[in-house]
Amino acid sequence: QVQLVESGGGLVQAGGSLRLSCAASGSIWSIRVMAWYRQNPGEQRYLVASKTNSGSTYYVHDVKDRFTISRDNGKNTMTVHLQMNNLQPEDTGVYYCNVDGINGRYWGQGTQVTVSS
Repeated sequence: QVQLVESGGGLVQAGGSLRLSCAASGSIWSIRVMAWYRQNPGEQRYLVASKTNSGSTYYVHDVKDRFTISRDNGKNTMTVHLQMNNLQPEDTGVYYCNVDGINGRYWGQGTQVTVSS
């Protein structure tokens, strides 16, 4: 089992920045990919950014050059961050941390990001 605890998020004006963090504990040896998803009411949850153990990254097209995903690998924890710069109202949503590994997929509790115009 993997436990995920998210932090960060909040309310920011357009053009501002936020940093999301997600700390994974438990069977972190099984993790292969760490990622962030976004969801708005009535919509599908979709992938925003991901980073593999080998360092390969993916960004959805509308956040490239504005968001940066990074990972810190500790002895007992593995943390994924999402640095979000130049935030826009369309970035508003609930952001979920996700890890994908050989034992399955796990989700964080979600954190609200609201960008005002």
